[in-house]
Amino acid sequence: MRNLDKYKGVIPAFYACYDKEGNISPEGVKALTKYFIEKGVKGVYVNGSSGECIYQSVEDRKVVLENVMEAAEGKLTVIAHVACNNTKDSQELAAHAQKLGVDAIACIPPIYFHLPEYAIAQYWNDISSAAPDTDFIIYNIPQLAGVSLTQSLFAEMRKNPRVIGVKNSSMPVQDIQMFKQAAGEDYIIFNGPDEQFISGRVIGAEGGIGGTYGVMPELFLKMDELVKAGKLEEARSIQYEANEIIYKMCTAHGNMYGVIKEILRINENLDLGGVRKPLASLIPEDMSVVEEAAKMIRDAKAKL
Repeated sequence: MRNLDKYKGVIPAFYACYDKEGNISPEGVKALTKYFIEKGVKGVYVNGSSGECIYQSVEDRKVVLENVMEAAEGKLTVIAHVACNNTKDSQELAAHAQKLGVDAIACIPPIYFHLPEYAIAQYWNDISSAAPDTDFIIYNIPQLAGVSLTQSLFAEMRKNPRVIGVKNSSMPVQDIQMFKQAAGEDYIIFNGPDEQFISGRVIGAEGGIGGTYGVMPELFLKMDELVKAGKLEEARSIQYEANEIIYKMCTAHGNMYGVIKEILRINENLDLGGVRKPLASLIPEDMSVVEEAAKMIRDAKAKL
C-alpha cells in the first residue's frame, strides 16, 4: 500500500498571478503560496485550469512553479499540472517539476483532436516517463477537454506504477464511486466540482482540488472536517452557502477568476492582477458582484 495521506484533504487550485503589465508576478505567486500556508490547507494544485495554464507559455509555467516551491518551504503538498497540447512541452514541464521536488504531476488529455485511447495513454505515459520518480495524477475534465476518462483507459493507465489516482472534475458524482471501486485503496480520487464537494467526499473521494477553494478556504476546510466527523447536515449547510457564493461570482461580465482575484484583494489584501486574454476582464459594473460576493464570504466565515 502506498502512503497517500499527503494528498488527503483540501487542495486549492493555484491562481495565475500577474503584474500590471500582465506578466507572471513572482511576488504575487509567493504571497499567494504563503496565504495558503497560513490558511492551513493540505496543498496546492499549480498551473491547472484556475492557473490559466492554456494561456501561458512553458517558461511562464516554470516561473510560477519555481516561486511556489521556494515559498512553500516544504509546508504544502504540491501537485504540478504539466500538460500542454503536445508531448514535448509537457515532458519538459514534467522533468522541470521533478527537478524542483514536487509531490506529483498531473495531466489533462490532449485537447482539440479526439485521439483514440491508446494514443491518450501513450501521451500520459510519455509525460510520466520524463518524471520517473514522481507520482502521476490523471485529470478528468471532459466538459472542457472534450475527452472522458473511461474505465478501460483508467485500467490501462494503472499499469503505470507512478499513477496514483484521478482528479475527477466530471459532473456525475457517480464517476468518483466507479473510479474508486475500480482502483481500490491504493489509489486516491479527488473531487473536482466545488459545488459537490461533500457529495464527492461521501461517495469516496479522499480529497478535493478546486478552483474556488482559494477565495474561501475556511469553508471547505470546515466541510472537510465535518464530513470526517460524520456531521453531514452541518456540512451540507456550509456547502449550500459556498454554492451561493459561487453562483454569485459567476454572474459577472468578467471571468470568475477575475472576480476571485478582486475578492482576495478586498478580503485578504492580496494583489494577484487580472486575467489573461482571451479571458474576459472585469468591467466597472462587475464591482457590485465582487463586493457582494466578498461580503457573503465574510459573513459565511463569521458563522464558523
